[in-house]
Amino acid sequence: MKRLLPLLLILPLAGFRPAPPPPAYEAGPVRMTLVDRDRGTELRSYPAEGQRWVAGERGHRYAVRLYNDSPRRVLVVLSVDGINAISGEDADPAQTGYVLNPGQRADITGWRKSQDEVAQFVFSSPGSSYASRTGRADNIGVVGVAVFEEARRWYPQPILRRGLPAPAPAAEAAADASASRIEGYAGKAQAPALGTGHGAREQSSVRDTDFERASRSPTQVLQLRYDSARNLRARGILLDSPSRLPREPQAFPNRYVPDPPAR
Repeated sequence: MKRLLPLLLILPLAGFRPAPPPPAYEAGPVRMTLVDRDRGTELRSYPAEGQRWVAGERGHRYAVRLYNDSPRRVLVVLSVDGINAISGEDADPAQTGYVLNPGQRADITGWRKSQDEVAQFVFSSPGSSYASRTGRADNIGVVGVAVFEEARRWYPQPILRRGLPAPAPAAEAAADASASRIEGYAGKAQAPALGTGHGAREQSSVRDTDFERASRSPTQVLQLRYDSARNLRARGILLDSPSRLPREPQAFPNRYVPDPPAR
């Protein structure tokens, strides 16, 4: 029995336990970023200590943005602070996840409460995080996905609707340079300044679907660490100012009709 949610989808696998995944590796069909929903921007990630780091801002709502750049459906098991964002269990690749269609972009905006509602992801203090409040504070400050390809079946080749293009090599080099170490950094571990809270409820509808995994182990594992800008600087990570992707001009900047001026 398999399932899943809208543009996405879910899928609890009855009794299915794959082998433990290998160490995090990035090559694969899915790209992942974090989006500051209050600013309306994707947050830039910075390489350091063999990982990629994002600077969040306490009190801001955020989303996990996923891009399926492949011509096939994929299943994405989403972990936030070590917790499955759909089921609330300690995260494991065998668990329920979201199914992305070929070329689809999806924003996961919160902890799933039902097929029609989530509790918003909000950057909070570690003590106010959902993980801490449920007695599971060991993995605060990390968002990860385990990606599974679908067992082959025939369907027409889609036209990919790609999101943001992958960074050019020069852009990656610039990003690496911008994240160079501060001279004299002692390498001391920093206590996390941010966790993910269980925010206000909002509508987010999904539906069930069937999905057969092509393998017992994920084809791709991605991980993003997040913390405050202050803590990232203390780790020796030099952040651009502002510490997020520059906003590009938009042909249609307003999505909805604004209120008229007051009389």
